[in-house]
Amino acid sequence: MGSLFYGSSPTPIRVPDRVLAHVKVVIATKLRRGESFTLSWRHPSGEPTGRSTLWIQPSIPLRFVFGSAEPEALDPALLHSLATSANSSGGLTIDLDDHAVPSVSEAH
Repeated sequence: MGSLFYGSSPTPIRVPDRVLAHVKVVIATKLRRGESFTLSWRHPSGEPTGRSTLWIQPSIPLRFVFGSAEPEALDPALLHSLATSANSSGGLTIDLDDHAVPSVSEAH
């Protein structure tokens, strides 16, 4: 399980490593272009019901921390889908359930 630290908040957003690896690539690509967007998710089980949205922009610091020392294999089709979502008016929406993003070996 990985963590996304947003802004100056010391409280991380817990994200499965496979999801976080894909989200990191999409966010880095958007920010490199100077593009701002929203990142949204439903609260996972075990947390109060609801959903959260962050405004992602180049001036707000982000830190990605992965639970595994080995980098995750990336699925090009999933990256394309997430990038398309990030470019939409609804922004990037992710699923924090670990089983929601198949590993590359499972997807092929």
